[in-house]
Amino acid sequence: MRSEDVVHAGAGREEALVALRARLQAPALNSVAGALPFGIADLDERLPTRGLALGSLHEIAPGAEGAEAAALGFTLALVARHLAAKPGEALLVVARGHPIPYGHGLADLGLDPGRLLLFEVETDTEVYRAVEEALRADGLAAVAGLVDAGLPLKQGRRLTLAAERTNPLLLILRPPGLDEANGAATRWRIEAAEAARDRFGALTRPRWRVRLDRCRNGRNGDWLLEWDNAAHRFDLAKTLARHAPAARAGHG
Repeated sequence: MRSEDVVHAGAGREEALVALRARLQAPALNSVAGALPFGIADLDERLPTRGLALGSLHEIAPGAEGAEAAALGFTLALVARHLAAKPGEALLVVARGHPIPYGHGLADLGLDPGRLLLFEVETDTEVYRAVEEALRADGLAAVAGLVDAGLPLKQGRRLTLAAERTNPLLLILRPPGLDEANGAATRWRIEAAEAARDRFGALTRPRWRVRLDRCRNGRNGDWLLEWDNAAHRFDLAKTLARHAPAARAGHG
């Protein structure tokens, strides 16, 4: 992450928001309604749009305490996959206390640090405000927010309305255990799994235990996914024995 791409909002939060708006004064993307597929049939077929619907809110949470880094890695992998197929930049809005991604770590996930804007704020309220401002700016391929508490229903609806016009990939990463209804189209729970290794024992691909916990008009499920950072592709490392019943549908 280049230092000039990091915007801090503290005492001068209004000035920081002005700077963010100015940074986003780019030609609007010719976005169309669509979805970001995972490229895995069993997973994509459980989603009503055969992928993460663009212009909709998607909620990501660690599956347990201590899995925050895994959930962040999964979130950034989704952003990297989307940017590999779309022009433009992504914005990551981070409440203080969350780890800040750095250039080498982003590159390890296949995410070009030069295409990621980082906006650091003090509170969840400021995260939501900055995310909403960015969605209305019309010019970002993806927007993600990291918050310290659950996602309120009213705020979830505001973000969804703001995203519907411009169709970015919209992700909110929040802590575990805060599962109230919030209007998100999908809810994901992420835990770390042992990474793939090459024949010399060196770590190669990160892996996550991924659970689709809620999906409006879709079906829940569990997978063990690994990430190919060069091809920007998810692979199914091993199907977990436990799956949600095929007829069960989640509601956001």
